[in-house]
Amino acid sequence: MAQFVDWDLAAATAGALSKSGPAVTYEEATQVVSELRALTDEAAGHVAAYTGLSSQVEVPPVRVVDRRDWAKVNIAGLQRVIGPLVSRLSGDKEPSPWADAIGSRVTGVQAGTVLAYLSGRVLGQYEVFSSEPGQLLLNAPNIVEVERKIDADPRDFRLWVCLHEVTHRTQFTAVPWMRGYFLGEVQAFVDASQGGEHVLERLRRGVATLSDALRDEESRVSVLDIVQTPAQRAVLDRLTALMTLLEGHAEFVMDGVGPEVIPSVESIRAKFNRRREGGNPLEKAVRRVLGIEVKMRQYAEGRKFVHGVHERVGMDGFNKIFESPLTLPRLDELGDPDAWVTRVHH
Repeated sequence: MAQFVDWDLAAATAGALSKSGPAVTYEEATQVVSELRALTDEAAGHVAAYTGLSSQVEVPPVRVVDRRDWAKVNIAGLQRVIGPLVSRLSGDKEPSPWADAIGSRVTGVQAGTVLAYLSGRVLGQYEVFSSEPGQLLLNAPNIVEVERKIDADPRDFRLWVCLHEVTHRTQFTAVPWMRGYFLGEVQAFVDASQGGEHVLERLRRGVATLSDALRDEESRVSVLDIVQTPAQRAVLDRLTALMTLLEGHAEFVMDGVGPEVIPSVESIRAKFNRRREGGNPLEKAVRRVLGIEVKMRQYAEGRKFVHGVHERVGMDGFNKIFESPLTLPRLDELGDPDAWVTRVHH
């Protein structure tokens, strides 16, 4: 089978291009890691008490990573996702070994470039592809860098981040079917792909688009515009609805718990929102092409939906959303909490 990406080269590129992070002493780094682990445990108690949800499986301990480690974990996850996709798209056709080797190395460098960029932006992540039931990652250099840039109280900011990320972990471990459903939808996206080498080439162009966006602030093309088929768009609608719900739920929880346990939460939220909305033209172009702008809208739209449902039926009523995939909100219900309440509660 064709090798779509030289993953070793992607990892090496991501490692070489990743910024080193803010300057800290060894003692400071050790203290940050220790505190993030303790605050993750504290956040778990707050999230369980506020949401009424608790993990139904044994949860691996949080993994505090630097930027290179974050990239490595995500490369491992991408391999598990992209391998079946490439196998399906390439079918029985084998390109020449020479062409395959060159193409996979070019794509490896491009993928590594994108991951290096993201590794300097992501504060935390519940990574579900690499292992079961998933792994909570906290990117320590980025957390420290942002708390310094917005002049936040370190402990308050770290707990605030942990509340958001622990909520994501809870979503995937307290709801027994969630991870399988999410991975099934990703597989459905793969299954909806058109076969043929020309689609593989479109995928390669998609990775190149992401890489080029790091240098071209005039780029207006999203990678999703390149790889989607009509059947994939239907799957993407369901995935978009799911991710908007999960992001909005995490925002709702962190804002609900925050005032009780984080003294400076209002200041942190205001400063962080200004940082999210800011950025130079290149940053904005990259966010658009990588889909980060969509994610930023999901925070706001999803939180508004969760707040609307909670206002109408309370937390227990909201939690019916996690009963089965059939009770998840549809894309058109995200802007109309009444429609979801009517469908699920009546």
